[in-house]
Amino acid sequence: MTAPAPGRRRWLAAFVLLLTSLEVHANLAAQIERGRYLVQAGGCLTCHTADRPDAIPLAGGRALLTPFGTFYAPNITPDPVTGIGGWTDADLGRALREGVAPDGSNYYPVFPYPAYTGIEDADVTALGAYLRSLKPTRQQAKEHDLPWYLSSRLVMMGWNFFNFSPGRFTPDRSRDAAWNRGAYLVRHLGHCGECHTPRNLLGGLDHSRDLAGNPAGPDGEKIPDLTQNQTTGIGQWSADDIAFLLETGLLPDGDFAGSSMSAVIEDNTARLTPGDRQAIATYLKALSPRLP
Repeated sequence: MTAPAPGRRRWLAAFVLLLTSLEVHANLAAQIERGRYLVQAGGCLTCHTADRPDAIPLAGGRALLTPFGTFYAPNITPDPVTGIGGWTDADLGRALREGVAPDGSNYYPVFPYPAYTGIEDADVTALGAYLRSLKPTRQQAKEHDLPWYLSSRLVMMGWNFFNFSPGRFTPDRSRDAAWNRGAYLVRHLGHCGECHTPRNLLGGLDHSRDLAGNPAGPDGEKIPDLTQNQTTGIGQWSADDIAFLLETGLLPDGDFAGSSMSAVIEDNTARLTPGDRQAIATYLKALSPRLP
């Protein structure tokens, strides 16, 4: 068999290189697009964008009022000084799923790493790809305004011991795909329990009352019960009622969701696919009623 001429070999090598490059770029573009969707599903826009008309998305600065002080969300654009420009996927995964910064310090749990701990590896990678694709914004977040006993992040080591159980999401093989997708979105990526579950004296979630409502939610709001309790929860709602609320903000009684939930709907659930909204509804309809 005659070997290709040198000129033809060079042409073939260049063609293979071009195809490989196109494939790599196509894969990266798909990963960035998936990361964009995950940022929306994860509620990142709502917390990491300052509450003012001219705010740059994800550049931080939003004040988060809690019973333990006021926290200011950080910049998560790829600025190397004030953002996450120097982070690797491993850094991002450790922050999201362990609550640990690249310098080894602990985050406060106003950053919902107790929920994000279940995020899958592929989703961490896609989130990183999208965040690195953004235009860097130089904007330093304000220092948290906290009581003296929370001034050192070392206290979070004790908090984690009592309130944090790391681990990835494990599908329930006895449930269907819609329930498992809904469980992943509600428990982890969407971190619904961070607002809708009451907390103990240390500020950890009271898992015996998961999603049963929180009388002292973010900004001092009373957050409603999402369980199938017929009186205090959404036991009388249909799955379609839930999905429609997540898309439009319209409640079954004709009123609109207000306060912080309106921002969650606008920035998060309204941007989900119909299938993901229906999966959330499927999961919530399967919850047992809980006492408020």
